[in-house]
Amino acid sequence: MQQCPFITHATTKLPNPQTSKHSFTFDGMKLLPILALGLIAPILLHAQPKNVPPAVPAKAEKSAATSSGTDIPFNPDTQITTDHEVTIKGQKVPYKATAGTLPVWDEEGKTIAGLFYTYYERSDVKDRDARPLVISFNGGPGTASVWMHLAYTGPKLLKIDDEGYPVQPYGYKDNPYSILDVADIVYVDPVNTGFSRIVNKETPKSKFFGVTADIKYLAEWINSFVSRTNRWASPKFLIGESYGTTRVSGLALELQQAQWMYLNGVILVSPTELGIERGSATDAALRLPYFSATAWFHKKLPADLQQKDLTAMLPEVENFTLNELVPALNKGSLLPDADRKTIAAKMARYSGLSEAVILQNNLDISPNLFWKELMREKGFTVGRLDSRYLGIDKANAGESPDYNAELTSWLHSFTPPINMYLREELKWKTDLKYYMFGPVHPWDRNGDHTAENLRQAMAMNPYLHLMVQSGYYDGACDYFNAKYNMYQMDPSGRLKNRMRWEGYRSGHMMYLRKEDLISSNEHIREFIRAALPKAGEPAKY
Repeated sequence: MQQCPFITHATTKLPNPQTSKHSFTFDGMKLLPILALGLIAPILLHAQPKNVPPAVPAKAEKSAATSSGTDIPFNPDTQITTDHEVTIKGQKVPYKATAGTLPVWDEEGKTIAGLFYTYYERSDVKDRDARPLVISFNGGPGTASVWMHLAYTGPKLLKIDDEGYPVQPYGYKDNPYSILDVADIVYVDPVNTGFSRIVNKETPKSKFFGVTADIKYLAEWINSFVSRTNRWASPKFLIGESYGTTRVSGLALELQQAQWMYLNGVILVSPTELGIERGSATDAALRLPYFSATAWFHKKLPADLQQKDLTAMLPEVENFTLNELVPALNKGSLLPDADRKTIAAKMARYSGLSEAVILQNNLDISPNLFWKELMREKGFTVGRLDSRYLGIDKANAGESPDYNAELTSWLHSFTPPINMYLREELKWKTDLKYYMFGPVHPWDRNGDHTAENLRQAMAMNPYLHLMVQSGYYDGACDYFNAKYNMYQMDPSGRLKNRMRWEGYRSGHMMYLRKEDLISSNEHIREFIRAALPKAGEPAKY
């Protein structure tokens, strides 16, 4: 099973839209917590509560309600707006920044939680109805929107070096590559991430913490936000990273079916498997192109491969993977010894590992073993979410790294600036902790058919486009599995003219590398423009 951030290994299924019985297996987590819907019958149950109240003016939280399980004041419905300006691609862009909370209501219209959001709206726009709105989620499950907010698409950028490593003093600066020149953006923190909290302690956590529950309450919340901000006429886009790709893929259909809201685009940054079953043998085979990219970066490949450019070398590995390795691993013990040795030799050539190690592991190299083994002779491990990063373990022996080198580095960079920015510049006053990773477990992983949800949404909505962005050195949600998603999601190829894939020479958060920050934001601009229909162009086949 493909590895996804902050989860060591998991097997999931999401509800098939044609069935009502689901199975679930989830076999363990490691490190920090992170991050199909019924189609017709549930629609009325998902309707927005009547008489949605207007926002409460932002004030200090002394008189606000308290969040569940704490005496710290928390107001689930308040906001504060400030005015700013940023220069993007040489153009001055004035904008309003609104930091606020907006309630999650239950079926009876009672507030059960408040979601924190940061909303950026360009303030010199004449035709607001034509202005695109991008709704942004990170993943986990259990992590806040901080990552793409402060390092990718937003108007501020954390201070790091050009390859994404932390520098001191910590801080942030203007983002000259933000997409705010072409679209307004709202960054949303799901329940128990960032400053978002449950307010009714009697509300079962199952209302929020599960694949299906997450999609359903967030669709309701998006409806409320769009209504509150008068953005129903605007072209709408969802962007999600990591588990956020599971979230927004499911939301694309849920918004159509339960909220009658139709999108122009979905952007998947470092996508998960989206509920597409691989099988253990195919899953093992699909890792090889990522192994090869990482080995190329660390100069561990044979000279003839190493001298090629990365993108010139990888097609050879991808072809071997699909045409030889997948069939070989699916044969299991039926694979003849001579063929086994031939396959092992090619795997060694493409992975930077020894043929002996590959044979010892029955041609099935786990990601943990790869991260430990590739640079073992030099005394290093390689990072999981970005395999350009190196770590040092207590002992060179072993089958997995002691820690994730890249995640430690990123937490250095992000935690101080997001607190400084929200509390000081945007003037959000609270004693609550900003949850980089919040308490959302156990997470119900039943019924993940979010790729099929997204396919259905695209089939039903001719306006809906898809872009996928992947880092070649991402070992958690690797680039070739992202391509495989697209192959399996649209087996007929009927949707491929509305599907786009882009690769970058970095990891899970490709935008941390300056060169990729520039190109990936430009790809989003291109995608948004391409997904906007011409005036009067109907949504039809």
